[in-house]
Amino acid sequence: MTANAVVSPIPALRHRTESPTAVSTMVRLVRQSFAVVEPQHDQVAQFFYGMLFSIAPSAREMFPANMQVQRSRLLRALVHIVQMVDRPDDLAPFLRQLGRDHRKFGVVSSHYEAVGTALIAAVKRHAGDHWTDEVERAWAEAYTIMARAMLDAADADDGPASWPARVIDHERLGWDLAVVRVQPDYAVPYQAGQYVSVEVPQRPRLWRYFTPANAPRADGVIEFHIRGVENGWVSRSIVAHAKIGDTWRIGPPMGRIQVDRTKDRNILMIAGGTGIAPMRAIIEDLAQWGENPRIHLFNGGRVPADLYDLPHLQNIAASNPWLTITPVLETEQPPGTEQGTLADIITRYGAWQDHEVLVAGSPSMIRSTVSRMLVAGTPLDHITYDPFTLD
Repeated sequence: MTANAVVSPIPALRHRTESPTAVSTMVRLVRQSFAVVEPQHDQVAQFFYGMLFSIAPSAREMFPANMQVQRSRLLRALVHIVQMVDRPDDLAPFLRQLGRDHRKFGVVSSHYEAVGTALIAAVKRHAGDHWTDEVERAWAEAYTIMARAMLDAADADDGPASWPARVIDHERLGWDLAVVRVQPDYAVPYQAGQYVSVEVPQRPRLWRYFTPANAPRADGVIEFHIRGVENGWVSRSIVAHAKIGDTWRIGPPMGRIQVDRTKDRNILMIAGGTGIAPMRAIIEDLAQWGENPRIHLFNGGRVPADLYDLPHLQNIAASNPWLTITPVLETEQPPGTEQGTLADIITRYGAWQDHEVLVAGSPSMIRSTVSRMLVAGTPLDHITYDPFTLD
């Protein structure tokens, strides 16, 4: 199929105002139709990329040579976003950040239209009799809302699309864990707790999200804690092969994990493994002030080596009485630690109704911990976590 043979179902990417009832119907139709095709997600992803590269051949240059690694990453992200269009308070800030972040690829309006056309064609092909004109309109409207928000943010951003940064230190803490420090050519304007996308020379065009583990510094140096996860092409290459002098590219800052020290509400931090990075950055940032909200940090892992940064955090706590740290281990209980999963220990303390809750770690840890806290009575609107946490 050629680009000329494709008729896009995507409306012109213009501002639209939908009634709450229309949005509710749109989201219901999108979710129901995707539930039908989700068991076929591999075939849907293959068709999606084939259609995308047919419609917009220039888009191929934005992806890695080995598409097996990419697989359904973009497709799943798109569907996740489309399914959230009835949650504007959560979705809008994320879309604005994502739109700015995608500038690093050289994305333009025609690419958004091609992606939307390919997405709808892929779902339509695998939905069978469940696909109707009404379902197609729902997908087109939902995707248009998403794309418009991203395009507006990209157009409004006059900052760099990415920042070059040189590796100045690479420290192996274990076979699957490394601390890497990079020196950007000019300061990346992130806030403590935010994450950034990173491209490394060992895996060109395979951008992955990592969180700075330090508060912004005057010299601009950023510290990353990288664990090589299973099937993690980027994370494992960084741990094993990154070297001093490598040039990385860093995308615009994103994320919602932060602490407003002017608010009265105390903070509960829950960090599993390298999920300690955003919490550490926030704690370092707050340590420069005399008065802060009270913070209780639960730092968890399976074995003692997972609590690799605990001594540094305990040193900060020793001179900052607003900070309390509880180490948690699943497999053993050395002195000063609690034994169990983070979900077990957190809910044992209660529901934390009067706290702002920040959660970071693996997707499975976030899911289990947040689920248990909701059951225990923690208000959902008090819990914050960021979605992109895997290699």
